[in-house]
Amino acid sequence: MDLIIARTLALLVIAILVAIVARRLSLPYTVGLVAAGAALAFSRYDTGIALTHDIIFDVILPPLLFEAALNIPWHELRRDMVPVLVFSIAGVVVSAGIVSGGMVWLLAWPLASALTFGVLIAATDPVAVIAMFKDTGIGGRLRLLVESESLFNDGVAAVLFGLVLSWTQARSGSALDAGWAVVSTSGGGIAIGLIAGAIGIVIMGRTREHIVEAAVTAVVAYGSFLLAESFHVSGVLACVSAGLLVGSLGLRGSGNIAGLSTQGRAFVLELWDFAAFLANSLVFLLIGATVARIPFAQLGYAALGIAIILVLVGRAVTVYPISLAFRGSRWAMSSAEQHVLWWGGLRGALALALTLSLPSSVPLRDDIVIVTFGVVAFSVLAQGLTMPLLLRRLGLLAR
Repeated sequence: MDLIIARTLALLVIAILVAIVARRLSLPYTVGLVAAGAALAFSRYDTGIALTHDIIFDVILPPLLFEAALNIPWHELRRDMVPVLVFSIAGVVVSAGIVSGGMVWLLAWPLASALTFGVLIAATDPVAVIAMFKDTGIGGRLRLLVESESLFNDGVAAVLFGLVLSWTQARSGSALDAGWAVVSTSGGGIAIGLIAGAIGIVIMGRTREHIVEAAVTAVVAYGSFLLAESFHVSGVLACVSAGLLVGSLGLRGSGNIAGLSTQGRAFVLELWDFAAFLANSLVFLLIGATVARIPFAQLGYAALGIAIILVLVGRAVTVYPISLAFRGSRWAMSSAEQHVLWWGGLRGALALALTLSLPSSVPLRDDIVIVTFGVVAFSVLAQGLTMPLLLRRLGLLAR
């Protein structure tokens, strides 16, 4: 136990140093963490923590999802709910289709393997996206669109991944069964999240102790996620739904039932900001340490390059046509915003969690793991590092 605590503290010290250096060099914090993690791997330092599906799902995702949802104003999200849902649902399906088709056509992958990879890599990841926007200081409607889409399409991708995995394993069931599985998994997750959030708000409304109020939000965040997963519905959507409800009614509500105390509101926001910092630090350090050990040559760098291009093309075919469909409406997006939506569609922890959960019976499992880590590494390093440059070029960030 002492060794685990010591190694965890060592990782926290590294994260603090990286944050300080990245700020002084005006570099994205996440890129610095991945580089530091890779350096640890090359130095053969034992972090004591392995990047696994359970670590990502049970430890890292809940605080990041809840913190992000907590800070999204419902009235602003409601205003842009239509494009957010279209990007989140249609965008994931279209992107997954393009990537899957490309892997079959260009790399001769079996359909089952291509579909599995296409679905798990289709969604932009809130862990990477939210961290990137915090690094660049972007706010307003653009941040709302990108972060909201990443939160919702995270859940959509996780649901579709489960559906595709079931098909690749059993290859049975009708289209009606598949549709019901999607609806029940998504709806069940949202329902559990809303119920957990509502119960939490009622409890918080009965006390004025800010410590108790903060403790309740922790139970709601982790409880909604774990409870949904135990019922085999979407823990991601449950946590997001709970965070949106607590943020809208608890943090910005009023009255004795819906609303935290004044001290509680400030404390809860600071608490979850700190929790998100810890989760971000851990996941990106572990991503760097794991990527440094992945045998990319086993797959072939040409194949890896093709996969990265397919993911970028799939994202482009998602962003630009959908944005064009909203031209002339109150949801119209400028060309600069569209470019950010495309290049800012980072992949991260969710894709890794899903690929690490793949059973050994999935065809080309090892290749799927390698190519997923390759895409995530490119996404965080190349796209994350160049994102501030793009924002300045588009006039969206002060020079």
